Amino acid sequence: MGLLKTILFIFLFYYAFKFLARLLAPFLMKKAAETIQKKAEQQFNGGQQRPKSNVSEGETVIDKKPISQKQSKNSVGEYVDFEEID
Repeated sequence: MGLLKTILFIFLFYYAFKFLARLLAPFLMKKAAETIQKKAEQQFNGGQQRPKSNVSEGETVIDKKPISQKQSKNSVGEYVDFEEID
């Protein structure tokens, strides 16, 4: 009897979840679409606005990357070349 009761509860929860998903899915999809649309509008509007700077329009500005001190990898160890012996 316990197995039959468990199977009945599984079917009951499955169909209840399926029913609720049909009711709530359109609402959740609408909210998700609105959120994505707001984020896209913010990105689009943010890209259109230029920060004010002392460079006039049409002037070419070249920004150079600062020179970084590269560390050598000589402290890795000694390289040994092995030869195959026949």
